Amino acid sequence: MKKMGFIINPVAGMGGAVGLKGTDGEETLRKAIALGAKPIAPKRARVFLSNLQNMSREIVLFAAAGRMGEIEAKNAGFTCITIGQPKEKTSPSDTKESAELMIREKVDLLVFCGGDGTARDIMDVVDLKIPVLGVPTGVKMHSAVFAVNPEAAARIAAKFLTVGLPLREAEVMDVDEEAFRQGRLSARLYGYMVVPYEEEYVQSIKMPSSRSENELRNQAAIAVYFIEKILQPGVIYILGPGTTTRTIADLLDQKKTLLGVDLLLNSKIIARDVNEKEILKYIENNRAKIVVTPIGGQGFIFGRGNQQISPRVIRKIGKQNIIVISTKSKIQNIRFLRVDTGNPRVDEELRGEMQVIIDYGQTVTMPVK
Repeated sequence: MKKMGFIINPVAGMGGAVGLKGTDGEETLRKAIALGAKPIAPKRARVFLSNLQNMSREIVLFAAAGRMGEIEAKNAGFTCITIGQPKEKTSPSDTKESAELMIREKVDLLVFCGGDGTARDIMDVVDLKIPVLGVPTGVKMHSAVFAVNPEAAARIAAKFLTVGLPLREAEVMDVDEEAFRQGRLSARLYGYMVVPYEEEYVQSIKMPSSRSENELRNQAAIAVYFIEKILQPGVIYILGPGTTTRTIADLLDQKKTLLGVDLLLNSKIIARDVNEKEILKYIENNRAKIVVTPIGGQGFIFGRGNQQISPRVIRKIGKQNIIVISTKSKIQNIRFLRVDTGNPRVDEELRGEMQVIIDYGQTVTMPVK
């Protein structure tokens, strides 16, 4: 029987809906809890495990103790071998210790639930020693070690542990979370881990936006079209992160945050870097629309760095009021748009097709997966 290791970072992703862009550090975690943040990783872990239940008798599951994997595994009906000692408060050192113990147990695959920070912690210990797969549960997931969603992670794990999948070295990105919170994306290649690969179910590395003259002109043309043909008085526009959405505000002589979610009404930014609770308050009894741009190289329009636009927000506004904008160069490098809101039902409602504005008066139809 194959052995699978399982580690959860129980606080990963808690900063997303409350607009903190991460949960690294005790102070940030305390702030997230004070803002009403709820645990995200355990719920996402349950989705992964529920989709792997038919494998429960075919694999030996090694789960990190307590909140770091054991509890969710047992609740999902798995008989697991517990690794380490349970702790009420967990830290990166606990993640690393659990990974070290998994290596000693010679697991065939180590699955972890977290974001880029957790991926870095795992990589510090694992390096290229054993295959690893990330279940995306963080706020920022720029690394290429993650499945596109928990369901896809279960599919990859099951296939790899039964019939096998090819392995590839996948990038682990190191993002400066403090700079990220201040509106600066400072990322570097941290290293590599070996990941089971199936193209449709493993995400690509996030590609940085081009700053070429053609790209800037394209962004400007999209923004002009949006302002002239789409912008309506009395409608609140929820502007997602990115340089393309920020160009709209620039042409309106408004200052938009690059990595936050801002609200635009009557050509004015009325709130910057809002969280889920603030968005819901502003759009109550008001007409509203969402404006997002896909992540370069990955295609995500929801679930990566914009968790403030939560399933509750999306449901309240409706798919028909979602506007997707993208430069031609970015759209040429993705085959479809992706959604991973954290709510499988909302994801299913968003799937199908969406129109994407790619230039002044030009749109393309893209499949949504």
